[in-house]
Amino acid sequence: MNPRMNLDPLPASRREFLRRSTAASAVALAAPAILIREKAFAANTDTIKIGLVGCGGRGTGAAGDAMNADPNLILTAVGDAFPDQAEKSLKGLREQFNERVAVTPEKTFTGLDAYKKVIDSGVDVVLLASPPGFRPFHLRYAVEAGKNIFCEKPMATDGPMLRHVMESVRISKEKKLNIVSGFCWRYDLPRQAFYRQIHDGALGEVSAVYGTYLTGPVKSLNGKKPANMTDLEWQMRNWMNYTWLSGDGIVEQCIHTVDKVKWAFKDVPPVKCTANGGRNHPNYDGNIFDHMTVVYEWANGARGVVAQRQEPGCFNDNSDYVIGTTGKGWSGWNDPYIKSGDQMKWKYRGDKPQMYVYEHQQLYKAVRGGEWHNDGDWMASSTLMGIMGRLAAYTGAEVTWEQALNSQQSLVPQKFDWNMDLPVAPISRPGVSKLI
Repeated sequence: MNPRMNLDPLPASRREFLRRSTAASAVALAAPAILIREKAFAANTDTIKIGLVGCGGRGTGAAGDAMNADPNLILTAVGDAFPDQAEKSLKGLREQFNERVAVTPEKTFTGLDAYKKVIDSGVDVVLLASPPGFRPFHLRYAVEAGKNIFCEKPMATDGPMLRHVMESVRISKEKKLNIVSGFCWRYDLPRQAFYRQIHDGALGEVSAVYGTYLTGPVKSLNGKKPANMTDLEWQMRNWMNYTWLSGDGIVEQCIHTVDKVKWAFKDVPPVKCTANGGRNHPNYDGNIFDHMTVVYEWANGARGVVAQRQEPGCFNDNSDYVIGTTGKGWSGWNDPYIKSGDQMKWKYRGDKPQMYVYEHQQLYKAVRGGEWHNDGDWMASSTLMGIMGRLAAYTGAEVTWEQALNSQQSLVPQKFDWNMDLPVAPISRPGVSKLI
């Protein structure tokens, strides 16, 4: 069993698992089936140089997955806003991958412009894993620099920045750049087979999908901001609690479930949605909801329901239930299946490589001259679907796809300075907060 999946009643996501672990143990558990422990490594003309932007748990895990995916890969540069994060990440990666972590002090970049220095350092591939509020800026810079990219999900936290991402994707396609997204379930072979069965008509026409992301809370804010810490540093160090940085739980974590619901409908986006949600547990000056249920509607009247909750002491579930005109399917952390009535019609019995590593294998295969691979269009579309649901929950309004796509609500500052004033927007009130 994947060790990431056996910590709680709800198997933890990569971020949750890495958040609870040290950097070293997180990397060690990244892909136990294919760990590489060379005592010496010599770069050659086929060696791919990668750079990491964002050295938290997710970024450290992504770098470990990349190194496990391709034995002729070296990490040559890292960047993070905070020196302590960069140091902790490098320590864990070096303990696991030895000489393949070829990052010198001169290639360890910190500060708000660290991402530019990593991308400009001569790497072939950049891993973008900073908090999502920064992702559009980092993606654009990497695309303009002509880099191949691993881009963690989600891709943006508001409508204007999502449109920025869409333009970056357009440019990346013109340049024939490879982009693999962090929507890891798309690279899970059991899930690929499951949705292929659905698309081939094993359930008849899909009429309803119910996806759950019911889990424990994100890392809570511990008290108030210290007097000697700036607004920006405080919010970045607690980024999951602020909508502009994380997008809220539905856009940041539950976006996997949103993505799979859209996958069931062959990536055709919904025409509209309604939602409800709020916050039951106090979180000091954070402004995200801790529960939300979104009902998406497609043009043919089919519905997709996404239930997201991040509260302590509650029932946990992370599953996708698909109902069609001739059958029903289930997909969770075990082998997915399809039934017709009470009869088992199909169950996955094939190989199960770790999806976190497999997605990187596809990227480096493409970089080495394989088939061009660019996830840009659907990764942006799935992110927009999550933003659409949050807009509906925060305002209480019915929100159409076009309204979400053209939303003028701008959450993300366009310029950053450590000493900038960054007031926290009040938590939204459905029926009072307006759709912009």
